[in-house]
Amino acid sequence: MLKKRLSCEIMALMGSYEFIAITMQEKEFRKLLDKYLNGSISEEEENLLNKFKEELKLNAEPNFQNETEKHNIEKSLWTGINVQKSANSKNRKPVNWKITAAAAVFIGIIATAYIFMQNLGLNTPISIPENAITLQLEDGSIKIIEEDQTAKVLDKNGNLLGQQKGNQLVYKETSAVEKLVYNTLTVPYGKNFELQLSDGTTAHLNAGSSLKYPVKFLKGEERQIFITGEAYLNVAKDSLHPFIVNTGELSVRVLGTQFNVSAYPEDDATDIVLVEGSVSLFTKADGYDIDKNTLLKPGIKGSFDREKNSITTKAVITSIYTSWMDGELIFRNMSFENILKKLERHYDVVIVNNNKDLSQKYFNANFGSEPIGNVLEELKMNYGVDYVVSGDEIIIN
Repeated sequence: MLKKRLSCEIMALMGSYEFIAITMQEKEFRKLLDKYLNGSISEEEENLLNKFKEELKLNAEPNFQNETEKHNIEKSLWTGINVQKSANSKNRKPVNWKITAAAAVFIGIIATAYIFMQNLGLNTPISIPENAITLQLEDGSIKIIEEDQTAKVLDKNGNLLGQQKGNQLVYKETSAVEKLVYNTLTVPYGKNFELQLSDGTTAHLNAGSSLKYPVKFLKGEERQIFITGEAYLNVAKDSLHPFIVNTGELSVRVLGTQFNVSAYPEDDATDIVLVEGSVSLFTKADGYDIDKNTLLKPGIKGSFDREKNSITTKAVITSIYTSWMDGELIFRNMSFENILKKLERHYDVVIVNNNKDLSQKYFNANFGSEPIGNVLEELKMNYGVDYVVSGDEIIIN
């Protein structure tokens, strides 16, 4: 466990392409690290690791503010190792002094690498939790969005692009950006987040979704964004600058309107549900043509079948498709397979379905803001769905 922990911490620091390029390739370093920790490293390979450490020292050590700063970084990293030692102490295994010595060596490397990353001006953290909301900036660096905090979003020159306040990130229209520069916001399973773009358009991102967008829309150009997953969009009206939502093979063109887009890659179809205004749907193959594209009116859902490469429409109750913004789940004539997908995203759980007969059966259900345990019990009581919880998985039998 200690070997894996050290390896993860070091490789997390190496998340930037620029950092890897000046040392060695990530896979090569991981392989050498594992060999060092299990005692199978050769003299030549150990010399290569030492060279790596010296490169880090050369680039970063002169920039330590003082010994206290270096000591504090090393101390914080050692804390994680001591916690691991305490957790394993009950097993009463002999101390592996080889690993302890390796930890000492690599703590120095990690501390040096940390300072080096800071000097590069990168925001890559030591580790990114799996359930963290993240923001990828123009230089490829990653910022973690803490939902209970406030933070500023700056460009590479230190200019203010936007401001985060809690569960919302707002970009400024007045920023000094004069070319298309993209940021990408990613929301993990179990969470959602609100984004306001520079033109005033708002996007509510559902769990397991990602949105790539310009930090500022440019005069004279279309407003284009790229969505994977699900989002509810309230598009600011601007007749001179059409708003284009790209979801892979399907695009949506609007001037000012409100609609829900669901484009999860694991789903068979991309669904656009129009709440207000009008939108035009077109495929990448056909391109935009006002006379040929599919026009939606409020209360209509347009579905793009990826396998058939075709678009169909039907009238729907729009609130069913937007209820997720209030933390609710409403299923109407939905296959059990798709219900499980939505439960996994909403609750950030893993569900294994061993009952294939249920997969293509269709159900109706309403769930509010309640724990996953309650949802499973209701499915069991109303539809006879049998399940067990095994470790981190929910198994349907």
